[in-house]
Amino acid sequence: MSKHFRAYLIFALAATSAYAQSDSVAPPVESKTVVAAPAGPVPRLPDGKPDLTGVWEIPYVPDMSKGIGPLPFTAWGEENFKSYDPAKFDYTAHCLPSGLTRQMNTPMPLEIFQMPKRVAILFEAWNTFVIIPTDGRDHPKDPDPTWMGTSVGHWDGDTLVVDSIGFNDKTRLDTIGHPHSDQLHVIQRFSRADATHLAYEVTVDDPKAYTKPFTNKRVFTLKPKWELMEYSCEENNKEVTEHLVK
Repeated sequence: MSKHFRAYLIFALAATSAYAQSDSVAPPVESKTVVAAPAGPVPRLPDGKPDLTGVWEIPYVPDMSKGIGPLPFTAWGEENFKSYDPAKFDYTAHCLPSGLTRQMNTPMPLEIFQMPKRVAILFEAWNTFVIIPTDGRDHPKDPDPTWMGTSVGHWDGDTLVVDSIGFNDKTRLDTIGHPHSDQLHVIQRFSRADATHLAYEVTVDDPKAYTKPFTNKRVFTLKPKWELMEYSCEENNKEVTEHLVK
């Protein structure tokens, strides 16, 4: 069994409840009829900023190198990736937090709430969230390492730029296991392309794992009839604890 398939299988087993949904990711609230998002110009808030608020369908990105070629590993990063075997241990299968980039790569939707000095992103997967202050503050000088890091944001014209540092080294960038260290620095850019789409760009900079930064791009789709569902991860997953996944 390939590393890619094993990683996907473990992810699927850990997220069984979330996949009991229709319409690929999440069902419309009112019916099974697919409802198109309203056409028209980009909506804006009273402060003039594009309104990013809403539930967004995000593409599943199990491999962040797809479409951009092999990632520029350092010697440490390459050895770490080669030695990683999710069939032996995948932290998400044991209900540990996935980490910021892997969270953004899941096939389950997210919801954005936008206020003048703060943006919140709620993730269906793992029932987690990120709070992003946009009031001009800088990163703390010595942030405590966390699973999702510490984020601050600012507006570059009509693009929300989210700068995140302060990660622990317990997570992976994606499902197949591209590594990162506690030196990880992530910059995300959210741009409302039109009334129904959000252009998303994420740049990964980790000098311990990669010789240079790399960028992955994708597009989110607004789902006005969707709501986030409860996500339940079961720590006593027998497929994992009894080594039934091989």
